[in-house]
Amino acid sequence: MIYWLLRHWIVGPYINRVFRPWVAGLENLPEHGGAIIAGNHLSVIDSFLMPLVIDRRVYFLAKSDYFNGRGLKGLLMRWFFLGVGQLPMDRSGGEKSSQSLDAALQKLQEGQLIGIYPEGTRSPDGKMYRGRTGVARMVLDARVPVIPCVMVDTEKIMPIGSRLPRVGRIGMIFGEPIDFSRYYNLEGDRFVLRSITDEIMVALNRISDQEYVDVYASSVKARVEAERAARSTGR
Repeated sequence: MIYWLLRHWIVGPYINRVFRPWVAGLENLPEHGGAIIAGNHLSVIDSFLMPLVIDRRVYFLAKSDYFNGRGLKGLLMRWFFLGVGQLPMDRSGGEKSSQSLDAALQKLQEGQLIGIYPEGTRSPDGKMYRGRTGVARMVLDARVPVIPCVMVDTEKIMPIGSRLPRVGRIGMIFGEPIDFSRYYNLEGDRFVLRSITDEIMVALNRISDQEYVDVYASSVKARVEAERAARSTGR
């Protein structure tokens, strides 16, 4: 009910009028059955914009911080994120992260669509970075196809650090489904996990105009933060 209200009466009409999204490749999405939509990640609003152009509901893994706020603000944020289909993802590793992925796997096994960002975090500079193998583990556990999805210009309407989006047009491109059935039963092979992940990133890069950098985005962010801290202390 909350999702329907937000999509059709609150968020959806606003986004369609303000951002006038253009879309290509919608025919590549399955009409039914589970699938993973693997996307690039340029802006915090990617997870809200993309599901609005798809007739089926899409569940996204979102960092658990969005669900742990206190007071009225925290309650409203939790209500909103759950209402638009976000699933809390604990990034601390270990058992907590496994439980988060289990929730997504359950949705896939129920025949739902799951959205995930293989890069693991937003691009700090508009480039595309190396994918993490969590997406490959999901592919092999759920045995579903992967649909590449490229967001276009979302970083221009809401750059990192912005509180409110700017007016501008954005786009979405859905690539052809990727079948990884040849790797089923090889879940424990780390080389297979890396091969699947790299193939997904190559597919994304082919339909995107982003420059690809073969390092993790989180490493780039950590280096930028360290340099900023060093400048602030005068070292």
